[in-house]
Amino acid sequence: MKTRNKLVRMSKVLSMFFVIFLQIYWYKIRRKPKAEWEKLWEEIGERFRKTLFELEGLLIKIGQILSTRADLLPNAFIRQIEDLTDKVPPSNWSEIQEILETEWGKSLHQHFLSIEKTAIASASIGEVYKGVLQDGTEVAIKVKRPNIDSIVQTDFRILSIIIWFADYVVPIPKGFINFKVLFNELKQVIERELDYSKELNTILFFRNRFRDMDIVQIPSVYSELSTSNVLVMEWLEGIRLTDMDALDQLAVSRQELAQRLIKVFLPQWIEPGTFHADPHPGNVLISKEGKIILLDFGMIGEITKKDGAYIQGLIESFLSKNYAKAVDCLSHLGFLLPEAESRTIERLLAEYMLFQPAQLKEIDLIALKLEMNDMIRALPIQVPTRFVFLARSIVTMEGNIRNLAPEWELLDLGKPVFMEWLSKQGNKWSFVWQWIQSQPVFKIIHSVTEFLNAPQKIEHIKEIEQRRQFQFMIYENTKKQLFQLTLLGFTGIAAGIYTSQSLIWILSVGVTVVTFVVYFICSYKQKKWMKFMHEKRRE
Repeated sequence: MKTRNKLVRMSKVLSMFFVIFLQIYWYKIRRKPKAEWEKLWEEIGERFRKTLFELEGLLIKIGQILSTRADLLPNAFIRQIEDLTDKVPPSNWSEIQEILETEWGKSLHQHFLSIEKTAIASASIGEVYKGVLQDGTEVAIKVKRPNIDSIVQTDFRILSIIIWFADYVVPIPKGFINFKVLFNELKQVIERELDYSKELNTILFFRNRFRDMDIVQIPSVYSELSTSNVLVMEWLEGIRLTDMDALDQLAVSRQELAQRLIKVFLPQWIEPGTFHADPHPGNVLISKEGKIILLDFGMIGEITKKDGAYIQGLIESFLSKNYAKAVDCLSHLGFLLPEAESRTIERLLAEYMLFQPAQLKEIDLIALKLEMNDMIRALPIQVPTRFVFLARSIVTMEGNIRNLAPEWELLDLGKPVFMEWLSKQGNKWSFVWQWIQSQPVFKIIHSVTEFLNAPQKIEHIKEIEQRRQFQFMIYENTKKQLFQLTLLGFTGIAAGIYTSQSLIWILSVGVTVVTFVVYFICSYKQKKWMKFMHEKRRE
């Protein structure tokens, strides 16, 4: 790590975030135009990226996760951090050797004929080395970086301070984001990555899950040589998904490889259980036989049975064009806020699904993505935090497939794979029923039902929206006024000290303390109210 000193790391990160918070408040008070906000977020993103690259550690992974939240964060900020990579210089071999011998309690030569002293891969948490066992078997040795546990603990303390400050002080973004939930999820993911015994169990789980699928290859593990700090796995050679020349030499076409990728990852995304959350080209290789090699199971996610059922229902709804059912599934999954009007969302989904594959080739996909992010921010839609890693997995794999088979459309590649999966699940009749419900006769029934229930539903939505907006503005205006009074108090303190007027200094201190206390009381009440509204939305 470039910066291991705890005080240095803490001071740099906290100073960066506090300056950002003050800038946001200042722009909000001054009511800056959109163009200046755009420029501010670009500056914030650039400063954020440079600090992460300088300090590395847990902070790089925080940036990677934030880069997936285009539904919540400004595009100008996202553009600055979306290319963050978790690659850092390897540690000194002497430090790595000391860790290995401490973990095994023996000299390296008692287990290995040789170990290459240059890391094959090096990230913020761990490094990978190639070794040869006494029986001649080649293995990959994954070992945690020196002092990484201490560095991560420091970063967690820093992050907890920032989260607390953001929870009480920073202007709340659209969607009432629960910062504590975000922090706990991030902490859970990082702690899992720090314990290689959990990754070992995950590898065993995936080996069992794909034991009957001959197109998948997952490395075996050496439990007797693995600990919470070291993981020894089978060494697997493969071709990167970006090496098109080598892939073209295989007997399997790129189209078939793309469909195999879909066949491997689609069940992970829609079935209850664990899924690979980081399938970038370095973690997904292709063997000479055309098999999909999965590596690095440190970052994973999990789909509950309830979520799995609604995700499957959502896919069936899109295939059968039953957008009312799709909206219902999105609501149960937590994507729609309470004020969302179902008919409006249905129309938007219907318009989005009108895009034909040929049309997608003629439009600017980047511009379309930015436009959709703006639409999500404008509409009562948010991505639940539990789906952040699922979205990361899907988006990463989508990019892999598009690069692998650019002349093929994703729907054309994925539909036969999905139908094959559907037939194996015994859900064929469920799909047929969804298709029947999407027909005009049933649409009339749905329309009549919605028409009869519309007045009551509209009144309920209006009531929730009015209460939400009114109460939110009260809290926000009060906090703004208190914040201005606090700044005025600090100014008075400085003026009193400068002019040596003790009365001004004492009065300013009193005003500052009172407004500061009242500000946090108001923030606490706002937090309790937001929690109530969040629970109301989930009912």
